[in-house]
Amino acid sequence: MKHKPTRSPGQQTVTALRLNRDLTRSIKRGNPWIYLDAVRPHSPLRDGAICTILDNKLGRPLATGYYTADSPLAIRVCSTDPDLLPDWTWLERMLKEAHALRGRLFGDETTGYRLINGEGDGLPGLVIDRYGAAAVIKLDGPGAEAFYPGREIAEWLVRAMGIETVVLRSRDRDVSPVVLVGEQPKSPVPFLEHRTQFLADIMVGQKTGFFLDQRENRRLIGKLSQGARVLNLFGYTGGFSIAAGRGGATSAVTVDIAPQAVAMAQQHWELNGLAPEAHEGVARDVFEFLDQSLSAKQRWDIVVADPPSFAPSASKVPQATAAYKKLFCAAAQVTRRGGLLAASSCSSHIGEPAFIEICEEAVSMAKRKGTVVAVQGQPADHPFPLALPEFRYLKFVLMRVE
Repeated sequence: MKHKPTRSPGQQTVTALRLNRDLTRSIKRGNPWIYLDAVRPHSPLRDGAICTILDNKLGRPLATGYYTADSPLAIRVCSTDPDLLPDWTWLERMLKEAHALRGRLFGDETTGYRLINGEGDGLPGLVIDRYGAAAVIKLDGPGAEAFYPGREIAEWLVRAMGIETVVLRSRDRDVSPVVLVGEQPKSPVPFLEHRTQFLADIMVGQKTGFFLDQRENRRLIGKLSQGARVLNLFGYTGGFSIAAGRGGATSAVTVDIAPQAVAMAQQHWELNGLAPEAHEGVARDVFEFLDQSLSAKQRWDIVVADPPSFAPSASKVPQATAAYKKLFCAAAQVTRRGGLLAASSCSSHIGEPAFIEICEEAVSMAKRKGTVVAVQGQPADHPFPLALPEFRYLKFVLMRVE
């Protein structure tokens, strides 16, 4: 008998909400975000309530979605078919489509990847990351938490993918993770990335336990690392360092302010059979480390600067721009002449052209000249709607500096 979840996404009562401006073209093109100021006044709705969106002129149905109360982002569009009810049948179909795409992308060499990337997979507000036999579900805010049936999704992951452990994590860091299926992991869970062995702390690690979105950028650094001395700034658990080591780097230094992350970087290094003495983990503020390295006239063949988001909101862009320039300037100064500098940003509020301009100015501030070798972003398991450029958040610029 076909599996029947204990409840469908959201509630079955459908509320019609009319727009107060013409967003028809934007919605039909695939932009799934409707802000509160674009919706006519209406009675209060609970989080996760299913809505039919009506156009502003004739009140014609445009799409269906779900509501988030007390949020500027009031509605997330699930379908531009106004007759489609976003129920379990719809949800299961979208899960299967995303799973099929990942099946074409990955084989046994990579068992850590993003299965669902929210709006990019037509499931707004839902993220699912796979780490080998474990998976992490993350819901973006109270609307998504009320709309999506976490336990039923976890059971689907078990049936369709053979997942053994499923953890539900909240965007709110004060909310403890919940184990939906299996037992709580007593240690980080193993997975593979292009045959490289990693561990993900799916209970308390950053994001869902690992930075999966830098996978192909790590692979690029690995290909270029033969015989190189590599510096990995904001290195977290050492992803770029291990990729470099596996690619033949003679040495790697991982710098991160968190001692636990640095210890995990060393564990990852040795887990992959690399010589322990060839890796140095430094638990220190990156800017302090760079100042000391400049004073000591230290230089590296490849420098990777992958900081956390400096611009969590649009209002922070000016401060973020200054911070990026300061970081990349110092990173360029510790890159040997003819060496490679990789500058990265996960700030969605800074677009690619603006980021490249930041890189240009930072290298100039360092009194160096740069040549762009590659411009990359997020991998294929992190898709984004064409009509939602905010979802194209990751920038990765690789430069040769003279």
